[in-house]
Amino acid sequence: MNRNEPIEISDDEQEDQWKNRLYILESAVKNAVDAIGGFEDGRYRPGDECLGCLKDLKRIWRVDDRAVAALLWTTRALPNDLVPLLLETAGQGLFEDKRAIACVDLMAAMTWPVDVAEELKELAEAEDDEVEQEDYTRLLQSHLHYKAALLRPGVMEALLSIMLPCLTKTHKERTDRDGQVVGVVLYLIRNLAFIKDLPSNAHASADHAELASLQSKLVNILSETRVLDLVLTMASNVGTDPLFERWNTLVLEILYLLFRGIKPESLAADQAKESTQNLRRLLAVEDKRKRDVARSASSRHSRFGTTISVTLNPKSSKARVQASEDQRESIVQAVDVLPDSDQSGSTQAFVLHRQQALRREAGSMFDMLRTKKSLPFRGTKRIDELTGANSDNLSVEARTVLQDAAKTFLEACFNPFITSLLKDIKAERPKITEKGNLRLLFVTKWFLEFFICQHNNDRTREWSFGLVSDVIEREWIIWVLRRMRQAVNEKPKLWTELQAGIDCLTQLMQLIECMVTSTDPAVEAAAEVLQIQLVYNGEVLDLAFESLKSYKSGTQSLAYLESSVHLAYALLRRLEKYIAKEGGSVVRRKVKKKSSSKKTDDGDGVPEEEDVQEVEEEESTETLFTFDSYEQKFAHPDITKTLLDYLSRYKEFTSSENMRRVVNLLHRQAVKAKAEGLFFKASPGIYPTSIQIDTRGREISTKRAAI
Repeated sequence: MNRNEPIEISDDEQEDQWKNRLYILESAVKNAVDAIGGFEDGRYRPGDECLGCLKDLKRIWRVDDRAVAALLWTTRALPNDLVPLLLETAGQGLFEDKRAIACVDLMAAMTWPVDVAEELKELAEAEDDEVEQEDYTRLLQSHLHYKAALLRPGVMEALLSIMLPCLTKTHKERTDRDGQVVGVVLYLIRNLAFIKDLPSNAHASADHAELASLQSKLVNILSETRVLDLVLTMASNVGTDPLFERWNTLVLEILYLLFRGIKPESLAADQAKESTQNLRRLLAVEDKRKRDVARSASSRHSRFGTTISVTLNPKSSKARVQASEDQRESIVQAVDVLPDSDQSGSTQAFVLHRQQALRREAGSMFDMLRTKKSLPFRGTKRIDELTGANSDNLSVEARTVLQDAAKTFLEACFNPFITSLLKDIKAERPKITEKGNLRLLFVTKWFLEFFICQHNNDRTREWSFGLVSDVIEREWIIWVLRRMRQAVNEKPKLWTELQAGIDCLTQLMQLIECMVTSTDPAVEAAAEVLQIQLVYNGEVLDLAFESLKSYKSGTQSLAYLESSVHLAYALLRRLEKYIAKEGGSVVRRKVKKKSSSKKTDDGDGVPEEEDVQEVEEEESTETLFTFDSYEQKFAHPDITKTLLDYLSRYKEFTSSENMRRVVNLLHRQAVKAKAEGLFFKASPGIYPTSIQIDTRGREISTKRAAI
């Protein structure tokens, strides 16, 4: 055998390797789980070597986490041993028991989040077999059952009791171990919030319904046990307590996981009336669907079915129909065509089964059926990676808890928490990751939108703009623009992070809109200064233009498209009002200028060689900004295509605001910018054709118009 010849591993060999891994570790894992303890007289009794067994399991976990996770799920170690052990130690007042801390440490490892996208990418690159994919599915299923087991009564109280002794110590009394204990408990809470529920299904079993409502149960338990209050306390004191500042990124992730998938507008509304409004919306959708079905349904008074055979004239159909093979195949699939056996013959029979064919022309029936089969837009639908695919199916009690938590966060935590994270980002601390930057953008955007909704709708109290003053500071705006610039310069481009930055700028425009209409002169003056800075910088203006121009269906998500349309709509409205009040304005733009530098040898005074290097330098230029010129810039063919793609999804709009935004932008192009020609562009290579037909339907002549 040649040593350089590659060795091929078949699926059977990969399956044998997986079974060997399980067989090697099975005895060690099961013996350790059995030695942890057991029930005696209805009470769980820890074994003599309980702590050693927990440490052994964690040591084996580091060797092969996937195989050990499968074995622990098979033995049901977490619901049958770890949870009872935690209740027997920390639940009975043994707050600093090493067995309880080791138990929480192993729970955190067993519930560690699984990145679905990364796991699928690794499976595709490694070309793993079905055994690995089956194990991956089992791992997700086990996390759901682990979440249900950890939401038993008394478990969250035991977790809180483990943290309290570490938090009550002074700065001098705390040790590194205290910080590690607090971190392990916070990681376990983060893991529980990360696990997504099953999709709700009214026809499923009771077990499925329980696994579909775990997030609501988690939120209620966090509120009842005051764990959510502790998380908010840590967020508000990150600038004063070093222990809290150490875990500010973990608190950020917990907040992101609790509020993702929930619209701030719906959470800011009265939750007692929100369920009634949701019921009305669902009934309206159901009535609309019934009307659409009834519009094209057969009459109930008809006693007979309809079967009509339509035969086309091949001589006239070639000239008038110009149907390609692909179009004929679509017609066949749409109308149940029964063609003759000879496709190249003189006739083709199309069979229609609709009663409308008795009174309408056959050509109109073909057009109607082809339209139903056509897709509303090209490309594939990409989910919103920023909020995930989880739906907002929380209960009214859980939504009320999150509403109170959001209000508390705005009142006491928003400014110090954002300042602490920006400080760590500026210092380039290792705990700040790329996902941390993305979550900070999302959390800032979410609470800023929630604040605007509360400011506009809540008349019971006055929401001061000082609660969100950090987002109008120059440091925060510069960081957002820098993250968006880096996302654009990356290859491939980071569309998700760019979308998060676009959402932040959109809410900033909405905040300026509220500040301008304020009765406080200081707030109004601050809004004027902020507008001048945004217009003078010019980068926000360019980002709003490029985000719409660069959209391609299937490359970015549909949420990115909606965010880009919203930013352009809000920015143009704000600029139009600002320029109408202030007149022209100066905008600064950075222009890259190339300069060359030469290196010579000055030894003899004669250059021996020349090394010309091109160096890019940035210089700033000032130009007069007018709103008409900027509005004319938006009259671009690529932007028109983007807006029409967005308009084609009008049936998916959840609010009248979506239609108002896109129609406003189209009106600016067609009417205000006088670029109506963008909507009547002929495709290249297509020439209009005029056909003359006599009274009998026969073609007389054909003329092709010249372009």
